[in-house]
Amino acid sequence: MGKGGEQGEESGEREAQLPSYSWEEIQKHSLRADKWLVVERKVYNISRWVKRHPGGQRVISHYAGEDATDAFRAFHPDLNFVQKFLKPLLIGELASGEPSHDRDKNPQLVEDFRALRKTAEDMNLFKASPVFFSLYLGHILLMEALGWLMVFYCGANWITTLLLSIILAVSQAQAGWLQHDFGHLSVFKKSVWNHLVHKFVIGHLKGASANWWNHRHFQHHAKPNIFKKDPDVNMLHLFVLGETQPVEYGRKKLKYFPYNHQHRYFFFVFPPLLIPVYFQMQIFMTMVRHKFWADLAWAFSYYLRYFLTYIPFYGVLGSLCLLTFVRFMESHWFVWVTQMNHIPMEIDSEKHRDWLSAQLAATCNIEQSFFNDWFSGHLNFQIEHHLFPTMPRHNYHKIAPLVKSLCTKYGVAYEEKPLIRAFADIVGSLKKSGALWLDAYLHK
Repeated sequence: MGKGGEQGEESGEREAQLPSYSWEEIQKHSLRADKWLVVERKVYNISRWVKRHPGGQRVISHYAGEDATDAFRAFHPDLNFVQKFLKPLLIGELASGEPSHDRDKNPQLVEDFRALRKTAEDMNLFKASPVFFSLYLGHILLMEALGWLMVFYCGANWITTLLLSIILAVSQAQAGWLQHDFGHLSVFKKSVWNHLVHKFVIGHLKGASANWWNHRHFQHHAKPNIFKKDPDVNMLHLFVLGETQPVEYGRKKLKYFPYNHQHRYFFFVFPPLLIPVYFQMQIFMTMVRHKFWADLAWAFSYYLRYFLTYIPFYGVLGSLCLLTFVRFMESHWFVWVTQMNHIPMEIDSEKHRDWLSAQLAATCNIEQSFFNDWFSGHLNFQIEHHLFPTMPRHNYHKIAPLVKSLCTKYGVAYEEKPLIRAFADIVGSLKKSGALWLDAYLHK
């Protein structure tokens, strides 16, 4: 027998000799320094490798002791490429008598969802349209150029400055949705190109950090609306969310803020301050602390370009004030769009649901229209985006009917609402949570 045949025989022998593990044993390995997970019935020890994970160590750690098959497929468009990182971590496989899914998940639902993903692949719904994304980037660059030309020809008067602020705020918001596409690897086939253009859009066009966004946002997608795992529901004691956290705070007599009024002070502290204050501080602290020097250079190129463009018209102080006002307006836009899909939904501790059920419990859709698509960066299709994060957004409407059908089959709630009602539901949800806190604080 030839050398290649001998190597194949040895590989097969090693495969046959893999140890077998039960779910009970695997679930013991979900500790800080001891992490196992399962992908397609193979057991991997990721304890030492988590710090090298390109998406950040927290997002992969959230699946320690669990079946991570659907999350693995959702986040990685090139499965063959990432398999080479998994091979050295392989330590065994599920015992023959063990189900493929942990914690009594509905196996038929899981398999039907995987069949749906295969259908989406066969329909080429993971193939991006170069024309769509080129035009989208073009309309952002056009707004940037229009703003400068307007000030150059009309002067820096109050009316021009107000119009410029609006144009720049729209440009920044739309660039935010575009960087989201590249960050999710949904534009180019090769991940390296997605990463490069992502750094350009979020760094040079917005002055933020790609690594900061990746490490934060991927956790949100992996475990949406799960306390201690989704950073988007970590409100630093400023708000209480959902139905369980308010009662817990109330019973413990925790009163960092008057939570029964949180639906009122929300307007003053969340929409106006998230981007210009909290995100800006967190972004620069993260880049320096973790030595993301490339991201820092990209961010510096944004500020250099901005100040070279507008200091001749407004001076240093005027340019700073203009930038702050633009961030202020963008922050309102960002908060209302990103929170309308999540805050009114279930927010709770880990329940170890299957991928479909977990995403649907935490997300809802907004009715489709040309304006809603543009205004939200297609995040009005939040359900489809969470189920298939690497799918180009212009294809969400094509897969949505099939997702609805699958949800109907298994009795999984698929919620869709008008835009204005979605905004109102944010406030209503905060009011409800605040009332639960007050009742527990006074009576339990």
